[in-house]
Amino acid sequence: MCEAVAVPVAADRPLTVRASTSRSPFDEEPAIATLEISLGLPWPGTADRSVPVQLGDLPVDRCGMIIGDAAGLDTWTGMDGEPADGLADVFYWGRYADDAHARFGGERIAQYGVDGPHGWLDLPLTEAAARAAELSAWCDRFHGKGLMVSIDKHTDDHRFRRAGWNHPLRAGAIEVGGCQVLGIEWDQGDHSMRHRGERDADQVYPVTLEADDAGGMVMRWTIPPYDFDEEDK
Repeated sequence: MCEAVAVPVAADRPLTVRASTSRSPFDEEPAIATLEISLGLPWPGTADRSVPVQLGDLPVDRCGMIIGDAAGLDTWTGMDGEPADGLADVFYWGRYADDAHARFGGERIAQYGVDGPHGWLDLPLTEAAARAAELSAWCDRFHGKGLMVSIDKHTDDHRFRRAGWNHPLRAGAIEVGGCQVLGIEWDQGDHSMRHRGERDADQVYPVTLEADDAGGMVMRWTIPPYDFDEEDK
């Protein structure tokens, strides 16, 4: 269900995560080119600092990426989990969204670069289910099709996506199992054009252990520049 690269880190400080970006060749929005995670440990004095250590590789997974303490992630709740706070968000969009908004209300859920769908945040689960059912029944009765309705429980999977709604790289931090965890969601358009197929299509990118300028250890994940010539072949 997932892939991971795990390394020892210093236990007395937060991880520092930096990203460099390049413009997506498809929508010209910033996209991650490298992720660099400072591990808080010195580079071994006997090891060659000039040669990166290959740890493995990872795809740009459509479901996103999580960076954090493995012990904290033991309590991670995925899409099918139950929210610890008993809350959920309800969204609706589509051809008849304006008609639905006139009848049922709901705020515009703004996200970075887009207006976002209409809906309600932080509802008790029973209320969220009732509102979603009311919207769906109204659409079925008067229109048949043309309105999409979703209920997103406050699982960790949803919370990390929500935390990144207003970040240009769709990155946001949440607390999981008493630890701060950074989540990154990918632009779906860029993913479908550039990273589609993931590991099955050999769309994976190297993860290395390297020394930084100060002699500390960093883990680096590098996405090479897009090859237009290869796409043309």
